[in-house]
Amino acid sequence: MSNSVPQVPAPFNEPVLSHAPGSPERAELKAALARMAGEQIEIPVVIGGREIRTGNTETVSMPHDHGHVLATFHKAGEAEVRQAVEAAKEAQREWAHWPWEDRCAVLLKAADLLAGRWRPVMNAATMLGQSKTAHQAEIDAACEMIDFFRFNAHFAEKLYQEQPLSSPGVWNRLDHRPLEGFVYAVTPFNFTSIAGNLPTAPALLGNVAVWKPAATAVYSGWQILKLLEEAGMPPGVINFVPGDPKAVSDTLLGSRDLAGVHFTGSTAVFHSIWRTVGENIDRYRSYPRLVGETGGKDFILAHASADAEAVAAAIVRGGYEFQGQKCSAASRIYVPESLWPRVRELTLGMIEKIKVGDPTDFRNFMGAVIDRKAYDKITGYIKHAEQADGVEIIAGGKYDDARGYFIDPTLVQVKDSAYRLMCEEVFGPVVTLHVYPDARWAETLKIVDETTPYALTGAVFATERKAVLEADRALRNAAGNFYVNDKPTGAVVGQQPFGGGRASGTNDKAGSILNLLRWITPRTIKETFSPARSFEYPFMGEK
Repeated sequence: MSNSVPQVPAPFNEPVLSHAPGSPERAELKAALARMAGEQIEIPVVIGGREIRTGNTETVSMPHDHGHVLATFHKAGEAEVRQAVEAAKEAQREWAHWPWEDRCAVLLKAADLLAGRWRPVMNAATMLGQSKTAHQAEIDAACEMIDFFRFNAHFAEKLYQEQPLSSPGVWNRLDHRPLEGFVYAVTPFNFTSIAGNLPTAPALLGNVAVWKPAATAVYSGWQILKLLEEAGMPPGVINFVPGDPKAVSDTLLGSRDLAGVHFTGSTAVFHSIWRTVGENIDRYRSYPRLVGETGGKDFILAHASADAEAVAAAIVRGGYEFQGQKCSAASRIYVPESLWPRVRELTLGMIEKIKVGDPTDFRNFMGAVIDRKAYDKITGYIKHAEQADGVEIIAGGKYDDARGYFIDPTLVQVKDSAYRLMCEEVFGPVVTLHVYPDARWAETLKIVDETTPYALTGAVFATERKAVLEADRALRNAAGNFYVNDKPTGAVVGQQPFGGGRASGTNDKAGSILNLLRWITPRTIKETFSPARSFEYPFMGEK
């Protein structure tokens, strides 16, 4: 062990590569896409560094070409999940006692590997398996995951530096211990970076994880695991257990050693996890930490003074990038009557130019939605809108699943601000818009705040500062990430810590020190250099 006080290299946000025609990164990505699309791999369960093939398998297909199988993955059963818990506990005996700078070094190395030769591999996996465009994969699977690794190491250093005061003759210290037990990491399909962050953020602080990736993102999840292995992550610190969500959760949430849950997914599933933990509270070694980011029904609110071009661009980028499958995606829009004609003209003009198709064709702005279940749900909303009174589909509304799960960017205008498409999370390329009278600005602020149970992201557009202040005050609790004159998507690690409240989650802000605080259990240490040798106090003396 060196005699030093280590300092983590200053973090910086990874530059976004353009993948423009003629660029070297474009050529590298095209080559990775061709190679990876041309092979079919087998993905095992990985427990304690050991690959396990259960024989209970499921296939991974491209959403934009559902007949093209990318991989077959083995599913963990109850026996494997229990083995993962034991492997994690065994690994923590050593991992928790590693010098913190050595744990940081693993993630910092992973960041540099991903910034280099792993970049086209991770981007290609995300494009093929999750139907992201090159740009959407780049900002997610490469840049954001790199940022999580670098900034979390920086935040860990700051956290460990948090120490108490000491009085004369006493040295007080805080031991920022990891949790006692394992963290159950449940990751979604829509962000590869989240799949990288949810198991590694707790692990950075000496915790161990049992990680269940979404079945629709096992392909990119496997690449993350191999990246971490190359970076030096010890066996058993992160155990990879794709499988049936209920079977895996029932086993892990029933374990005495459950120390925490790091979750991103649906509100209903997180409610179920919270309920189960509550029912099992007597059996746990400690109170499990529950950290969750769930759904959203994110808004764009335009004031009469707003820039119409900026509003239109925000609707299109915020609503339709990655097929609207972002928890932060713009989903409900409020535009004043005076601004609507110009916003309508600009927005419809942009939507008309959007190309939908295979994301490996770099001319396409949108790919396919993730799977059959999502396709059926989203098209069900469109069919309802076609029949509902006071509802008009003014753009899109078409869909086709012959080869891939394609849905055109759809814009729906509604008279009733309480219509279901203004209230319910769609998680697809369907944006709903309500036009309000200019004089009802204050009333509309109240509607925006109260229409849905969610409070994840939201944006207000106005050039009048008074209107911005009014919206900021009225909507203070309506969004954990609040944007002024910008779309409600695209939070950057280290710049806009991400998370929301109400039904949208616990708002523990991924990509900040606030999230890391949930994965420690501090111990206070008081060392007295000259201890008392008598029980008596001065006040006891006679006058």
